[in-house]
Amino acid sequence: QVQLVESGGGLVQAGGSLRLSCAASGRTFSSDAMGWFRQAPGKEREFVAAISWSGDSTYYADSVKGRFTISRDNAKNTVYLQMNNLKPEDTAVYYCAAARYYPRVVTTSYHYWGQGTQVTVSS
Repeated sequence: QVQLVESGGGLVQAGGSLRLSCAASGRTFSSDAMGWFRQAPGKEREFVAAISWSGDSTYYADSVKGRFTISRDNAKNTVYLQMNNLKPEDTAVYYCAAARYYPRVVTTSYHYWGQGTQVTVSS
């Protein structure tokens, strides 16, 4: 069974940091582009960051550029999202996903999804 499992979410004060992880199992994702999305209550799921299969290329939403860093370790079949200088508007459920091509910013381009991890940033 193919699974993506996110972890690392939690409650943090504004200005703080969190590191999310996305562990893949069931098959290797080393040939897939990977992405992070988030969804706040009452809002649509939005793109956050994407990384190419090799990890050489990354792409970010303007709202997180300079604060978030996406990376991957293909040997561990894991993708990460380092989030610094967090703001209350970053509060959302964060999802990782796999896509055939890079970069992709729409949800319909991703064919595997995790269940999400909650990130809450207090002011």
